Amino acid sequence: MSEAKQDAGLEAGGSSREQRTSAIFASLVVNQTQMALMLLGKLPHPGTGQTTKDLEGARLFIDQLEMLEEKTKGNLDPNERKLLRDHLTAVHMAFVEAAEEGVEPTAAQPSPGELDKAGEAGESLRVPSADAAESASAGEGDSRKKFSKKY
Repeated sequence: MSEAKQDAGLEAGGSSREQRTSAIFASLVVNQTQMALMLLGKLPHPGTGQTTKDLEGARLFIDQLEMLEEKTKGNLDPNERKLLRDHLTAVHMAFVEAAEEGVEPTAAQPSPGELDKAGEAGESLRVPSADAAESASAGEGDSRKKFSKKY
């Protein structure tokens, strides 16, 4: 084989184009994951050192990772597929944790103390269903989009 043919598959530094694109893909997945984790309050902002929580912003990065998984199905090597799946699992779990941390008891939902008192007294507290809560908030003119995807 001639040197020209051997060099055609190599980039600067002796790595193949496939290795280079694999490294770029891995970097993209890691960057998207870090951005999602930062917006979920799990990592500090690199510039300020402060943590922030923006579930909608994090959701965008998670959606982008899901899109990557869907659009690259069948085109990834096993290591790339595992990397993407592992990072998606991590951000899904972090999203659920962050969403649960942000849930505060409201007047319609009994606090854990109220549940304990009712249980001791033999009473039952009625907790409104999610459908009732959605219909109540829909009537209040809330124009924000409601996410239906659950993790």
